[in-house]
Amino acid sequence: MTAGHHTDPDVSAIAAAIGEPARARILYCLVDGRARTSTELSVVAGVSPSTTSVHLDRLKMAGLVNVRVQGKHRFHCLAGPDVAAALEGLSVLAGGARATVMPTPPHRLHVARTCYDHLAGIVGVSLHDRLKSMGWLSVRKSKLYELTSEGTKGLQGLGVDIDATRALRRRFAYACLDWSERRPHLGGALGAALLEVALKRKWVLQDLDCRALTVTGLGRREMSRRFDVHM
Repeated sequence: MTAGHHTDPDVSAIAAAIGEPARARILYCLVDGRARTSTELSVVAGVSPSTTSVHLDRLKMAGLVNVRVQGKHRFHCLAGPDVAAALEGLSVLAGGARATVMPTPPHRLHVARTCYDHLAGIVGVSLHDRLKSMGWLSVRKSKLYELTSEGTKGLQGLGVDIDATRALRRRFAYACLDWSERRPHLGGALGAALLEVALKRKWVLQDLDCRALTVTGLGRREMSRRFDVHM
């Protein structure tokens, strides 16, 4: 029996867990990296709280969702960035080809949003492209990236702790396919660190209710000056 036969049942189980519409709505609600209660998720899923609990149990069994207990409350979140990346990829497949002409002004989620804990949308894709063209990122293998000496110096200058970022138990940097732009943005620990810098420096502000990020005037000026990214 080949290795592929061993993995087929696992893939089928995960696909079945994602494939139910209410469970899919729950998962995509959690893609912003935040934890939510089952009551909040029942509203998103459009089903009763008891049915939501059944769906969450199924998602936990499939390894797609984790539970955090805080006092009397139970909060649900995605199991990790790999789950978010898989959901983002499925959005690409489900969405078909990207429209040639974007609406004006573009939808807020298209401009800037979180993909789990890294920056996505037009801003995320533009920064990814500039980091590559500036020689800060080099392709190591497949979709994985490594920082060049210029990239290390540049990101350290922004306040990114490269050593601490490397020490995290996750992929360092990779190309995460963006569902709205159909091109990659920067994922992994480095992508998360870059978003953290953007939030700390007030280049972007995080929406309290959804994945959308608002690019500030300061953010536009700084991204234009530092990366030649114009919004």
